[in-house]
Amino acid sequence: MTPVPSVAPGPPGRLLAPVADRGNALHPGAWWLWALGLAVAASRTTNPLLLGLVVAVAGYVVAARRTDAPWARSYGAFVKLGLFVVALRIVFSVVLGSPIPGAHELFTLPELPLPDWARGIRVGGRVTAEQLVFALYDGLKLAALLICVGAANALANPARLLKSLPGALYEAGVAVVVAMTFAPNLVADVVRLRTARRLRGRPTGGVRAVLQIGLPVLEGALERSVAVAASMDARGYGRTARVPPGVRRTTNVLTLGGLLGVCAGSYGLLAAQGAGYGLPLLAAGLAAAVAGLRLGGRRTLRTRYRPDRFGPRSWLVAASGVTVAALMIHANGYAPAALHPGVVPLIAPELPLWPALSVLPGLLPALVAPVPPARAAVHEEPSA
Repeated sequence: MTPVPSVAPGPPGRLLAPVADRGNALHPGAWWLWALGLAVAASRTTNPLLLGLVVAVAGYVVAARRTDAPWARSYGAFVKLGLFVVALRIVFSVVLGSPIPGAHELFTLPELPLPDWARGIRVGGRVTAEQLVFALYDGLKLAALLICVGAANALANPARLLKSLPGALYEAGVAVVVAMTFAPNLVADVVRLRTARRLRGRPTGGVRAVLQIGLPVLEGALERSVAVAASMDARGYGRTARVPPGVRRTTNVLTLGGLLGVCAGSYGLLAAQGAGYGLPLLAAGLAAAVAGLRLGGRRTLRTRYRPDRFGPRSWLVAASGVTVAALMIHANGYAPAALHPGVVPLIAPELPLWPALSVLPGLLPALVAPVPPARAAVHEEPSA
């Protein structure tokens, strides 16, 4: 058998990264740090042009580096979920009204009279262009956050992510990974069944088709759940070692205090006025949480076979996401009006130069992350 080359052959410059294999695979935590960095950047702006640029960067990296695994097919579902969130946010604004004043009235809905105890709530009434634009900006921000999470879910191997978790988080990590893999596997089952029905000449749309597809999907989910439970039981899931009570109490204090610090620091980074205290609090919380998790790992009787390493490429991918988040946080200081275009008065958003350039480092994974073998073969075909 011919060994797989470390760099795919072809014309110079066609493929800058090596072909992915077991030895150079990117750490799954790097993909999540990259995606969370893009999500933080999206949370710092309501400019639809910048939000679209963040989504475009995430989509390009996913298209360039995702594999053919079942979880990699879930990105489209997250995009559709984001579009649904945008539409739902606009519908809520139209039906329930908005506190945003506006002078450009579009139409008026019949207003439902409410009792005095519901004062401040309005159902129906006048609908203005300003409130619709505000709802659109707000919905686009939420959609961008969902799409960034979907990008991480499509690129990071959940099984390898579970193996990389600290021993103290193994039990919780199993539950999280099972929950994360449920949606991608569900999407894969639906696509497989729709394709099978289409090949048999049966309709794939309508209520009847959905009901006929739903039963096999639920049956497959139940079979996977039973298989996962049997696998966990065979591996001795839940066994713990005895540790002194003092170590256990110290672990609880450090872990709980650290996680509270991480939550407060993350809120500070995401809030408009909390960037000053958010970063130090986040760093202190991470340090305490890491110390607590390392102590808590002594309770776990588990070994790791060929653990994943955070190599140079993983550091570059994670650093690109952190860079995008830091630059966008800094941009709120010198260009707040460009990042948050006003709706009263209603003005057209503009694409600011430096904040837009701040998002482009997020494209780095498309150049340095190892290329999946299937995509490397596509690059090799023209030169064959």
